[in-house]
Amino acid sequence: MRARIFAEENRKWWTLGALSFALFMVMLDNTVVNVALPAIQKDLGIGVSELEWTVTAYALTFAVLLLTGGKLGDMYGRRRIFMIGLIVFTVSSLVCGLSSSAPELIGARAVQGVGSALMMPATLSIITATFAAAQRGMAIGIWAGVSAMALAIGPLLGGVITEHISWNWIFFVNVPIGILAVIAAIIVVPESRDMSREQRLDLPGLVTSGIGLLALVYALIEAHRLGWTSATIIGLFAVAAVALAAFVFLELHQRLPMLDLSLFKNGTFTGANLVAILVTLAMFGIFVFFPIYMQDLLGWSPIQAGAALLPWTILIVIFAPIAGKLSDHVGSRWLMAGGMATVGLCCLELSTVAVDSTFWRLLPGFILGGLGMAFVMTPMSAAVMGSAPIDKAGVASGVLNTFRQVGVALGIAITGAIVTNREAAARHAGADPAHAFVHGLTFAMRVSALICLGAAIAAALLVRKIRHAAEQTRPLAEAA
Repeated sequence: MRARIFAEENRKWWTLGALSFALFMVMLDNTVVNVALPAIQKDLGIGVSELEWTVTAYALTFAVLLLTGGKLGDMYGRRRIFMIGLIVFTVSSLVCGLSSSAPELIGARAVQGVGSALMMPATLSIITATFAAAQRGMAIGIWAGVSAMALAIGPLLGGVITEHISWNWIFFVNVPIGILAVIAAIIVVPESRDMSREQRLDLPGLVTSGIGLLALVYALIEAHRLGWTSATIIGLFAVAAVALAAFVFLELHQRLPMLDLSLFKNGTFTGANLVAILVTLAMFGIFVFFPIYMQDLLGWSPIQAGAALLPWTILIVIFAPIAGKLSDHVGSRWLMAGGMATVGLCCLELSTVAVDSTFWRLLPGFILGGLGMAFVMTPMSAAVMGSAPIDKAGVASGVLNTFRQVGVALGIAITGAIVTNREAAARHAGADPAHAFVHGLTFAMRVSALICLGAAIAAALLVRKIRHAAEQTRPLAEAA
């Protein structure tokens, strides 16, 4: 009996390892490609618009299908959908590396996003279904640490591969990793699904949510290039509003909705998702525009710019599991509020950079950012997953990751608009290009600090400690 319990306990952590292995690959592709874009442009002879779509195609399909991926996992089995997504992602990575034209690469990147959208919600929902409530925060902490590490290492790894091998290998490295992850999933990942009641695919909900998210995310991505007041962007926002309103109406009246909107009656679920969109909004302005600042103004190489963010990454990797363990005991509320306040201090610190700042001048801000995010991301994920029934873990994970991806698009769009607007005003006042850009960047960081303050207040007011019923402490996967 004791040996069986030990084996089951051991298998949980092997499951987490297999999921983290695949998660690292998915999150890496969010940032690893950016550094290689100039090499891709030169090698394939493509224009700037096609180059932008190399990034946009992945981001769009990833963001739009996350909720669908989570629901499919609940319905048909989370391991099954995870493995399908993993296979789709691995094969499309191979096609990306073999691409010889822009249409091939853009199409393969879009398919990569589909694979990621199937995999990403499944990783978190499988963890929730596999680990008992007392261990869940620690497991989610490791999940969050791996995710953050992949995002931050992406630019550095992309720079090394591009400079010393070729851009194709940014995609080729996913192939052996994907094959190993599939084998590991077959061996150690348990199957689980929503067994609570009759299941069917909500096609009206799928179509309206897909159209709404597609229009919203595409508008946010293109607003910087086309202008916020352009007819195209205004039209896209109108389509998004109508489609998402139709989605909410349909879900409220469906017998078996794709998204159970009653989840949002829980203040913890709503507050944690609100924090998710705000923290990614604030942070991705830093992740996108500070590498530009470090390379264009400070004259650093892509590898140096990527390496500069490593302290940030290391702190998240170290402290995210600790934050998860703490959230198991004290809840997520004050960890999230304190973490968001620390991220706000990070933004304020970075709002004081100059055109000639050194790495040591940037380091305090990066340290504050790493610490703050470690104590936000894990408790935030634990709060969302803990406040939803385990049967709905896939949908809950899909909602969380959708909010995060919309936050990414919002962060890039809003920060870009602020930087551009303030930079233009500074140039009009007589500033040179370097000082004008820094003026725009520092102003954007002050706005981000205010957003973080709002997120800290939201966490303090809405999030509450989750009290798990006795039957919730037994992982669903053990019964599957």
